Amino acid sequence: MLEKFRKNIHLKQLTKQLATAQTYDQWHRIANLLDDTDEIIAWRYEDNSPYFDYQLIDYRLKRLKKYRHQAKTQDLLFILQEGMSHDIGYINHPLLFTVAQTSTKNLVERYLDEICESLIYLKKCEDLTLMQKTEFFERCYKTYGQPALMFSGGATLGLFHSGVCKALLEQQLLPRVLSGASAGAVMASLIATKDVQSIENLLNQDTLLRDVFQFKSLKSMIKEGFDGFTDIDALKSFLIKNLGHLTFEEAYQISKLELNIAVAPYNATQLPKILNRYTAPHVLVWSAVLASCAVPMLFPAVELIAKQQDGTHIPFMANTRWVDGSMRSDLPQEKMVRLYNINYTIASQANPHVVPFMQEDEDRFRHDLLSWPERIARRQSKILAKGVMDFTRERMDLLPPVRRLLDHGYGIMNQQYYGDINIIGKYSLRHYSYLLKNPEPNLFKKLQKEGERATWARMAMIKSHAKVGNLLQRLISDV
Repeated sequence: MLEKFRKNIHLKQLTKQLATAQTYDQWHRIANLLDDTDEIIAWRYEDNSPYFDYQLIDYRLKRLKKYRHQAKTQDLLFILQEGMSHDIGYINHPLLFTVAQTSTKNLVERYLDEICESLIYLKKCEDLTLMQKTEFFERCYKTYGQPALMFSGGATLGLFHSGVCKALLEQQLLPRVLSGASAGAVMASLIATKDVQSIENLLNQDTLLRDVFQFKSLKSMIKEGFDGFTDIDALKSFLIKNLGHLTFEEAYQISKLELNIAVAPYNATQLPKILNRYTAPHVLVWSAVLASCAVPMLFPAVELIAKQQDGTHIPFMANTRWVDGSMRSDLPQEKMVRLYNINYTIASQANPHVVPFMQEDEDRFRHDLLSWPERIARRQSKILAKGVMDFTRERMDLLPPVRRLLDHGYGIMNQQYYGDINIIGKYSLRHYSYLLKNPEPNLFKKLQKEGERATWARMAMIKSHAKVGNLLQRLISDV
């Protein structure tokens, strides 16, 4: 009994240390100590699980090993190709990453290791020509897909995203496809317009976003006419200073990152749009970000600007004005899946009106009887709220400003705020006092560290998803 009591005290101490870890190495060391218990070790080495097809994975693992050891190249090519999926047998089910903090089932880890060993064997194999290797790896990569990182809105709380980026970049896990809406658009654009070294320097500048927002005085709003509480010219100056006059196509040539900015039309009868080098190659990135930040009541609606071949600037989709992308398309994953062959998404969620209602994976994927009341209540509440708002907005055609606000409100409720992997801020009441503050260095450091710690807690899952895809990228570039 005394030994058990001491063990519990030790685990509580480690949990407190984990919550204040300053680096990933420190966090990982403490998390490993927490995972080093008989219960967690037994869980890891017990193949049986309701959350993934362990029999399929065990079968494939044995065949892969056999073909590789016996140098049966054609058989190895066949079995690799038929199962080239990042989530075959549900090996990346979220509930497989809620028991141990630094790992998942041992069978899953051994299977992923064997996939990588088999691919490396094929790269060195003399039975295949260079062309055959290249074609096979490219086909596998296309089948496997690639990840996307999505940044939500969140005003000043969007500094959380800088910690997410920093943690992923340090582990060389930053996806090549990025999207952002509102505050997330600022972060995504700052990253996707620079090379790797410049990104690292950027994320360590705690004064970077200090002058993003400037609020108008009551006197100026009366004198100039009300078009928002915030000075949009200050934000525009900040964006031009840090992004220059790069177009989406020019930004890609510098960073090789696929930047996507979500914007919504001021007239909500039109559909939201994601701007990138395919849909809007000549649009200036700063104008897209400015539009995506144009939260109604804070900023006026914005006109998008494009750059012609001679360098002159012209309106993009003239006579259309745009507002905050998070109003209707905070995480535009469906559109990006079609454009970039996305296999999974990482959502960095900092929106203050969303975070309090988001569930942890343990709650989201529960299907036991005790979870039914909450699941039913959540689902029916959303249906009822959407129905009431839809009914109301249909009867406000004679009051366009009210109808427009109701349209945006309906768009906020009618969205999917989860990705496949979710990195979510944890807010206290104090966080809401930060919402519209200028991000001074101490606030920047605080929110950035919160983003880092939230990402470290998801790192085992991210590494599992990314392991084979990242190797395929390296093999294609090395062949």
